[in-house]
Amino acid sequence: MKWHRVSAICSIIALGFFGPWAGIGVAQESAHLASPQPAKGSQEEAARTSQALRLTLQDALALARKNSTQFQAAQTDAALARQDRYQAATALLPSVNYNNQAIYTQLNRNGPIFIANNAAHEYISQANVHEALDLAGVSSFRRASFAAAAARARAEISSRGLVVTVVQSYYAVGAAQQKLGAAQKAAGEGDRFLKLTQDLEHGGEVAHSDAIKAELQAQERRRQLQEAQLALLNARLNLGVLIFPDFNDNYEVADDLHGVAALPTLGEVQQQAARDNPDIRAALAAVSAAEWDVTGARAGYLPSLAVDYWYGIDAPQFATNSPAINGQKVSNLGSAAAATLNIPIWNWGATQSRVKQAELRRSQARRELSLAQRKLLAEIKSLYAEAEAALNELGGLSRSAELATESLRLTTLRYTNGEATVLEVVDAQTTAAQANFLYQDGAVRYRVALANLQTLTGVLTTP
Repeated sequence: MKWHRVSAICSIIALGFFGPWAGIGVAQESAHLASPQPAKGSQEEAARTSQALRLTLQDALALARKNSTQFQAAQTDAALARQDRYQAATALLPSVNYNNQAIYTQLNRNGPIFIANNAAHEYISQANVHEALDLAGVSSFRRASFAAAAARARAEISSRGLVVTVVQSYYAVGAAQQKLGAAQKAAGEGDRFLKLTQDLEHGGEVAHSDAIKAELQAQERRRQLQEAQLALLNARLNLGVLIFPDFNDNYEVADDLHGVAALPTLGEVQQQAARDNPDIRAALAAVSAAEWDVTGARAGYLPSLAVDYWYGIDAPQFATNSPAINGQKVSNLGSAAAATLNIPIWNWGATQSRVKQAELRRSQARRELSLAQRKLLAEIKSLYAEAEAALNELGGLSRSAELATESLRLTTLRYTNGEATVLEVVDAQTTAAQANFLYQDGAVRYRVALANLQTLTGVLTTP
């Protein structure tokens, strides 16, 4: 009986000597003993893992921006808006076309029937330089410019939203790895406690009910280990789908979940958000575009001027020279110019209707700008409070995990000395596992809160 107690005490002292967090390796060894030996084929799996791509958070963000369909769609919209602006700018410049035309006109005894034509056969081959001068073209260009700015801001919004998604998925993998280590440690502790109760039962020091309770607890810890393995697999798959263009789960993430990531001050966040918030930029650009839309609609009340210049031939022969007359060649080449001033008089109120539509859109754009400004002020306070609370709680969660681990060690020692019940040990094991899980979740919460602040400020804090 004494030998069993001495053996149990030695195992507990060894656990306390190597520290609570060094138990992962022991837990892995225990789980290894409790499970069948792996086949030799697992060496190939180990070799594949050794060649796995190691990703930092910045690597994951770069891959996500490259392969995210939604982000690329936002970038495409911005590129299309830039082309719209370019087309609106070219509409303000003179255009050059070369026209070729052949006209056949029915004849009567006096010549062609249609007075607009000069001969039975008329050939036109002319270069035409056309320029239109009106306020509508200028307003279209300005509107397209601000629309392109709004599209760029929306692309930035998509980029920052993608950052939050990637950060959440990336650190979910890191947390799942930490939880798996904690589950392995808990499974090892459950197996050791089961062996301890069995040894004490054989020595007649504890009842058989203690061994039954320890075995139930060990089985529960093994189930938690399997669930942790499944959670890690799912987290890895979710991140892999997000960042890789094809299916790839052969990667590893850097273990920086608990790295130092300082929280900026509220004043810094407010200053950066006021200067570089994409929602405000998009709303301001939308208001400016709506203003120029109103100007373009009102341009329908004003005259427009068009200037044309032609150079080429307009003759009965498709040639630069006509047949000789009195022995002299006559050139068909010539030029002409025309200026057209179009003065709008009456169109049944269509222009007035377009102006009304543009004014309604402008009013709505102004309301959306006001809403975006109010939302920004609210989100700064809300998201900063969330990040600050997550940071403050993270320190307490870390301390709770350390205390729970120490409590488990001391409670197991007390049980070995006959000073505690098996229920106290089981409760200490459960508390230690839960405290560690909550600590990992708290770290992820803080990282995601920092990423949400980045959607306002554009500054991503990384360790």
